[in-house]
Amino acid sequence: MLTTLHTAYSDTRAADLAWALGREPLPALAVLDLDLAGASLQLRLLGASHQVLLEEDRGTCSETVACIPGSSTPLPLGVSKRIGDWEYEFAARVENLSRGSFAGRAQELLALVADHPNGLAGTFPGSPYAFTAMLAQSDGGQVRWRTWHAYPQEGRLVVTRTRVGVRMPAVL
Repeated sequence: MLTTLHTAYSDTRAADLAWALGREPLPALAVLDLDLAGASLQLRLLGASHQVLLEEDRGTCSETVACIPGSSTPLPLGVSKRIGDWEYEFAARVENLSRGSFAGRAQELLALVADHPNGLAGTFPGSPYAFTAMLAQSDGGQVRWRTWHAYPQEGRLVVTRTRVGVRMPAVL
């Protein structure tokens, strides 16, 4: 699903993104509710980027990657945590692209997510390439999502990958 987000583009630099686990739901501009292998997943586009809410019998998980006023947790390159019975893994990277490459990559990503039943993308006013996009899937008892946060004025694309799965007992 592709939508236009009617709000000011509030996180205008890739370096402004922060990461947080366990935040309460923030006001969303667009939402996609999914049922993936018995897990309820909500993809949320915020005025300041994204939030994912995962709920299952084992518990809940909330991931926020956004411009969070007062946050002291910058966007990490990687995180691995235990959340109840789950293993949570997060990775982020920044792609620096030329103007021409950025436009092509943006079009490719928006087309991929817009046509995917588990995808949500929103473009911000001012540039067709200022967007946040999210894509979710599940396999083998794991839920995964990828996100893309585009900063055309910088030529930067922030890409994240998250995996949440059942923690396996240690084998002795």
